[in-house]
Amino acid sequence: MNKGVLYALLAYILWGIYPIYWKQIQKVPATEILAHRFVWSFLFLGLVLLVLKEWPVFSKSIRNRKTLIIYTFAACLLAVNWLVYIWGINAGFIVETSLGYFINPLVNVLLGVLILREKIRLSLWIPISIAAIGVIYLTISYGRLPWIALVLAFTFGFYGLVTKTAPLNALYGLTLETAIMIIPASAALVLLEYRGSGSLGHSGVYTNFLLLFVGPMTAVPLLLFGAAARKINLSVLGILQYLAPTLQFLIGVLVYHEPFTRERFIGFSIIWLALVVFWIESFLSQRRVNLAIERS
Repeated sequence: MNKGVLYALLAYILWGIYPIYWKQIQKVPATEILAHRFVWSFLFLGLVLLVLKEWPVFSKSIRNRKTLIIYTFAACLLAVNWLVYIWGINAGFIVETSLGYFINPLVNVLLGVLILREKIRLSLWIPISIAAIGVIYLTISYGRLPWIALVLAFTFGFYGLVTKTAPLNALYGLTLETAIMIIPASAALVLLEYRGSGSLGHSGVYTNFLLLFVGPMTAVPLLLFGAAARKINLSVLGILQYLAPTLQFLIGVLVYHEPFTRERFIGFSIIWLALVVFWIESFLSQRRVNLAIERS
């Protein structure tokens, strides 16, 4: 197997089984888990930079006001995304969190049109329209807007939009984002400890270990993804990206027995249809481009 494909599979599998990890510490408030995630992720990423001897280069690359503003905004989006994701999983909404990452690629296209004024093929409006119908149907059948899925899809979409033109690579970018958040995150953990409501050191060896290990759990999939992106085509990554929400969906239904009614099945099926149409349209379009290049 191509190493790039292997790295991508490992990254998406790790992202896909995140719900099982967060469920193990669901007694810890989502806000506290979020604070731990930023603190231990920064420390782990900082260690990675030290081992790779890239800390001096990283330090020089962030001495720019524009860079700091970009990544502060990105860090805020990431914080909202992580918080809603962790809360959604531990509150019993794994299926809905998976929906957010199913529709995220279509949200990316929509944001590109609305924010970056990108011109897209008319045929791409077909899957976007189908997905919109699916969301509307789920809203009606739920009796409420599937806000968890929409918040996850749009915060991650805007996060991608912000980092699209950002100057740093994925490793440096996430290190800076976690560094920006480490002061408020550390302050929150100190305050919890002062009040006697902190979990670390007071919840048993297993929970303590899982809280400390959120750093590697956050960084390792990212490093694998970064390695994969350098070795395989983006089209292959685009196909494999659906592995993570698929695993999350299956875990929610089969492992944690979240309700998946006929109405939800219909709504999800509409969105899955949109993704199939989106993938086929993208594949055919890329094929036409490749043929044109070969003939020229």
